[in-house]
Order: sequence, then structure tokens, then C-alpha cells
Amino acid sequence: MTPESRAFSKSDAPRVGVVGAGGLGVHHVRILRDLCGDRFAGFVDENPGRAAEVATQHGVRVYPSLSAMLDDVDAVSIVVPTTAHHAVASAALDRGKHVFVEKPFTVTLAEADDLLVRARAAGVLLQVGHVERFNRAVRAAMPFVDGPRFIESDRLAPFNPRGSDVAVVLDLMIHDLDLVHTLVGLRVSDVQAMGMPVLTPQIDIANARLTFANGAVANITASRVSRERLRKLRIFQRSGYISLDLAAGTGEFFRLRGDFDPMLLARAPRALEEFVERVPLDAPDGEPLVLELSQFLGAIAGRNPVAVTGEEGREALEAALRIVTAIEAAQQVMRASDESARA
Repeated sequence: MTPESRAFSKSDAPRVGVVGAGGLGVHHVRILRDLCGDRFAGFVDENPGRAAEVATQHGVRVYPSLSAMLDDVDAVSIVVPTTAHHAVASAALDRGKHVFVEKPFTVTLAEADDLLVRARAAGVLLQVGHVERFNRAVRAAMPFVDGPRFIESDRLAPFNPRGSDVAVVLDLMIHDLDLVHTLVGLRVSDVQAMGMPVLTPQIDIANARLTFANGAVANITASRVSRERLRKLRIFQRSGYISLDLAAGTGEFFRLRGDFDPMLLARAPRALEEFVERVPLDAPDGEPLVLELSQFLGAIAGRNPVAVTGEEGREALEAALRIVTAIEAAQQVMRASDESARA
């Protein structure tokens, strides 16, 4: 989880193209151009005006169609609306191209399963873009994570029309679903959730309580109707307490001092500093998306494993869809109760 970002030489860089050059896609164009140099083929975007603007701004080639770009590349980075993920990825996989696709993996589990089958049949790599794994605070914390028992996550953001075509669970919370799966390392056994629309017809604020197979619990809140941005993650385990500020990329680990006798706590009140050690968490700086795409290129070159496999992307999607279903069921119960009370 701590890849080194660097430019690739001609000998080991795949020829890469980007599908979609919108608000996030343009950063994929910029980064892959810098990482791959003249091995960056270019990009395709269905908006001619946007395509011309990005091509001029970054000095890269724009292709007239996806098919034309697939003729020239070994791998693609797909940064289009989620509803188009399956169609674009299918076209690339069926042509034998390695695929990076942004989160959420697909719209449905059936689409996800189909892409997994196509990737295996083609013998190519498939990576899903869960960029928070490359957050500096997460990278710093991973060496200290040891059997989490309770995880609390808050991700709040002001409203942004981008992504508002889906529930906040698939837009924002899915970042944290992937993180808690990574931290616990087990599948979710039970889901309880509540949420509601506020500014859109979709769910804009949601809370979910996940129970894992070993009894570990994660409480996750996501909102896109907040006045301020907040991205906090707290991990409780037998060895101590980890607190992460994902927005700042910082964190700290509070653990019992190795030389402290717990029996002393039964005799008299003690200052916290006497038995708890504060460990600042740090990791090498680096733009998360640069690290993520560098990891993808490294996996193609055989230097490292795929950071987030298609199976892991599917697992996060499955949890998100279970949460949406639980919220919809809870809303139906509330509506029925309200109608009964008015009757």
C-alpha cells in the first residue's frame, strides 16, 4: 500500500489511454501523461468541446472514438459515469486490454460479475479505483492495524451536482466501505442502515452499521448536505486507538505503554500520559491518485500486485447496495407508520 510513483521508461511502460476527461478524468490524463511520457496514447471524450480543451491544455492526443483508441493501447483508465462503466470496460476487456475503472465498480452486481469473467477470459488485469487506500493517513496507519473491533467513519461534504445521480452511499460512503473491508479483512454479515433524501430524489445522508463475521462493527456516516468537509476515521482495537484525519492526511495512535503495570490503575487515579503512549503516524507524501495509477502501471509491468482487485471492488459495491436496500426498507416502514398514524 505504499507504492513509489515515478515515470516509466519506454521498455516497461504500457501504452495507456483514458476514457473520459471530465472533472476527475482530466487528472487521469495529466498524471498518466507524466508517468508514461510518450507511451501515453491520449484520451477520448464524448464532448467535443471538452475534448479540444483538455487536448490543448495538456498537449495530448484526442481520439475520435473508443474503438480507435483501443487500436493503439495496452491499457485504459475508465473515468466515465458509473452507468457506462460496464459497456466501456467490456469493450476494452474483450480487446485484451488491461483496465482501471473508477469506483463504484459498476451499477449492479451482475455487471460486476460479467466484467470479472471477461477479465479472466482475456487474461488481463482489472483494478478498481478506491483512491482512499492511498491516502497518506491510511498508509501511515496500516502497519499499526491489528484486529479492529470497532470502526467509526464520518465523511461529510457540501453538495456537489457531480455524483448526485446516485445515492450518497454509492457516491461517497463507498470509499469508507472499501476501507473498513480492508481494515477488518472479512466479509459483512449484517447491515442496518437509515438515510433520506434532502436535496435530490436520491439518498443524500446515510448512516450504516455493519457487523462482520468475527463480530467487529463499523459505524459509517456519509452526507453531501454538510456546510463543511469532514473525513475522519477512528479504529478501536485491543492494542489501542487509531485516529485518522483523511482530509489532512494525518493520524495518531494511542497505545498502552509497554512498561506500565495495569494493576496501578486499581490503586489510585493516574494521568493518561502515565499509561498511554501517543505515536504520531506519518508516511511519505504523495498525491493519492498518482500513487494509485502508478500502482496500476506497476501491476501491468509485474512489479507489484493489483492494489484493488475487481473482486474487492465488487465486495464494496455489494455492501453499498445492501445498505441502499436496507435504507429503502426502513423508509417503507416509516411511511407505513406515518400513514397508520394519520388514519
